[in-house]
Amino acid sequence: MLFTLKKVVGGMLLPLPLLLLLMALGLALLWFSRFQRAGKICLSFSWLLLLLLSLQPVADALLKPIESRYPTWRGPTPVRYVVVLGGGYTWNPAWAPSSNLINNSLPRLTEGVRLWQANPGSRLIFTGAAARTNPVSTAEAGARVAESLGVPRSAIIVLDTPKDTEEEAAAVKATVGDAPFLLVTSASHLPRAMIFFRHAGLNPLPAPANQLAIESPLNPWERMIPSPVWLMHSDRVGYETLGRLWQWLKGASGEPGQE
Repeated sequence: MLFTLKKVVGGMLLPLPLLLLLMALGLALLWFSRFQRAGKICLSFSWLLLLLLSLQPVADALLKPIESRYPTWRGPTPVRYVVVLGGGYTWNPAWAPSSNLINNSLPRLTEGVRLWQANPGSRLIFTGAAARTNPVSTAEAGARVAESLGVPRSAIIVLDTPKDTEEEAAAVKATVGDAPFLLVTSASHLPRAMIFFRHAGLNPLPAPANQLAIESPLNPWERMIPSPVWLMHSDRVGYETLGRLWQWLKGASGEPGQE
């Protein structure tokens, strides 16, 4: 119940739902109340903020500080495990396997497979429970896609009970013990994930994937025209900010011993 409530409340506080609610409030004040000025301010403010958050320079300027904490892993340190955290997914057997990994999940998996190939003899660990109406878990979906890319099932471990990052850290701790491992997740999610894993008594090697904030060249019109792509980048900022707030409320806002 708490998990569902956390997801619903957190989802409504993300940029798009929150700004749509503010617009609805503004329209309600304009149509059904005498507070015309308040309605105009509310509607204008929410529209302007939605516009700004849908522009590449604004969205990526907000996202870049979060994503730049850890560089792409290119180290020579050999590891026994490569842990890929779960993300968005579905499972439709009629689709190409990789089509079932939504948004952040596919870049995480491809980076995980790359790192597994760079560490001969290592094993890939996929984490994540099943959605309520899906018989296939997040972890199992990742494992099936990895198999379709040539990773043998014998090299894969599926941890399909954790529902969130904190539970993923506990499950990985029980599986790998003190063995060195690479932690693969989205670059924006990695700082928060590292805190959970270190609080679980682990010392993961950070391996970011799915970097989104663009500093390399783009066409001028791509920077100037509002797009849902850039709004998604702003959404990641909101999601991770709420996640860090939740960590702080639970007393896990920093490195062990530094809270």
